[in-house]
Amino acid sequence: MGLIFADLELVNSFDKELVRRGNIQKEDIKVVKVKALVDTGVYMMCINEHIKVQLDLPFVRNAEAKLADGKTQSVEVVGPLIVNFANRTTSCNAIVMPGNAEVLLGAIPMEELDVVLNPLKQTIEVNPDSPYMGKTIVK
Repeated sequence: MGLIFADLELVNSFDKELVRRGNIQKEDIKVVKVKALVDTGVYMMCINEHIKVQLDLPFVRNAEAKLADGKTQSVEVVGPLIVNFANRTTSCNAIVMPGNAEVLLGAIPMEELDVVLNPLKQTIEVNPDSPYMGKTIVK
């Protein structure tokens, strides 16, 4: 199986609230389109410093992150940001990786988007069991 990428739109959620309150115009909302690596081994959304600055995302907290090589690194968590994919949207915090690191779509935002992996096509797709609206389990 090869790598799977997803075309995402990342949006500053505070800007959307400012539009709702009439403080800024809709065209002033900060939006970035990215090609994210789909990584089920990562829990959270991961962005890089450049995207954090572009979206002007506020600091939430510091955290320790265990990297793929087993090392632990101190990271900044920012947000919330809105993640749009196809006809799905979710809001989440994001880990900021140093420099120009690759954007990673983690398991939690994937669950919230209600998407499925298609390894044969090397894509993610809207869940065919709920094509018009995402489903979630509440038990």
